[in-house]
Amino acid sequence: MAVLDLVRDAGAGLSRFTERWVPDSWVICMLLTTVALIFAVAGAGATVTEAVNAWGGGMWLLLGLAMQFSIAMVAAYACVASRPVYRFLDRIAAIPNPTRPLQAILLTAVFSMATGYLNWAFCLVACALFVPFVCRRNPNVDIRVLVASAYVGLGTVWQSGLSSSAPLILATEDNNPLLNPSRGAPVIDRVYPVSETLFASFNLFYLVGIALVGIAACLAIHPRRARDVVSLSPEQVEAILPAPPPVPEPARTPSEHLELFRGWVWLAALLILWALGMQIAEKGFGRAWTINAYNMTFLAAALLLHQRPVSFLRACREGVDTAWGIIVQFPFYAGIFGLMNSTKLGPWLEHWFKSVATTETFPAAVYLYSGFLNLFVPSAGSKWLIEAPYLIPAGEELGVSVVTTMFAYAYGDSTTNLIQPFFAIPILAVTRLRFGEVVGYTFLVAIACAAAGLVAMALIPARL
Repeated sequence: MAVLDLVRDAGAGLSRFTERWVPDSWVICMLLTTVALIFAVAGAGATVTEAVNAWGGGMWLLLGLAMQFSIAMVAAYACVASRPVYRFLDRIAAIPNPTRPLQAILLTAVFSMATGYLNWAFCLVACALFVPFVCRRNPNVDIRVLVASAYVGLGTVWQSGLSSSAPLILATEDNNPLLNPSRGAPVIDRVYPVSETLFASFNLFYLVGIALVGIAACLAIHPRRARDVVSLSPEQVEAILPAPPPVPEPARTPSEHLELFRGWVWLAALLILWALGMQIAEKGFGRAWTINAYNMTFLAAALLLHQRPVSFLRACREGVDTAWGIIVQFPFYAGIFGLMNSTKLGPWLEHWFKSVATTETFPAAVYLYSGFLNLFVPSAGSKWLIEAPYLIPAGEELGVSVVTTMFAYAYGDSTTNLIQPFFAIPILAVTRLRFGEVVGYTFLVAIACAAAGLVAMALIPARL
């Protein structure tokens, strides 16, 4: 217990440091832009004019991808903000025995794993709304550990799941800047279907292993003595319980009748599911499951859950608020991507990685590097497009395949989500806690997951 207390104190200290010194993610993006420009000029030999032009020329290279990720966030939010999902959350929150708080921790961690595997954005929103329901049904659970358990899916399984950014980018053909860049040489020479990445045997084994480690860590950190438990009072729980979506008012005008007509929802869902089904039938699931297919699935689910156009559109409008960071920041990350592709910055960083790593140590180096950079760039998709142009060639020079490099990147990125304040915003907003109150516990889970991740990097084949 003394060791756990020491690590909790270290986690709290890290939280105080990040809250004091780590600025908004857009400011960090500009800091990285400055560093990239300096490296391009001082290290890669570009002139100032060439570097600035390369950055400006890249700003609009990722608009299609930015829209895809924005729709992913909006569609996930719309699914959660439906009456059936609200009823479901309340029903499953009643499963644990109220006198056994570890059951509530286990349920919340498993729920986080399941939603994280399906959709990272869905996990963010659904778990944030799930916590108050669990608190109401389980008054003896420690709220800090409960939040850590709700958060754990993002730090363990989501980068191995169906919404993992890097594998979906590799699987997308029509709008893949790594395969078909508007300038510079391609980073990859073919599409990598999810049957070779997300459903590879190694990823499935890692998925199960990291999930078990995350769950065990959450159970281990819950206080054993009742006097050490920090729980919410019934009044505090009532204050944070989310309200279900409003019931639409009866239609009074012809336009309102049209807006409430369920046929539009059924038509839209049918069209989406028909098109998706045809793509899967023609290409097979492994090649058809791309970012577009993923978004089609969640848009159709949101439509069917809401039943009426006005309810669906209201939820989507609210969901845009959660996607604003993607919309605003992608052009700036695209500028860094353009800098990588249009100057010798990518090859310069590639040479640096090759000089400090071997075939055996390269996956671990990428894992640690990706996890560290994730503390400053909390966007797996945009960060992958920044790192892939030099990590993939460096790996191939060392005999490490594209898929192995991608897994090392993804697993490292996922682990430090547990101590990244950006992803905790929805849960903290609902529970009204500060990040410093919970990061000591998420830090403990992150240490356990990082240890498991480094073991996996030692075992991962160089050429998956």
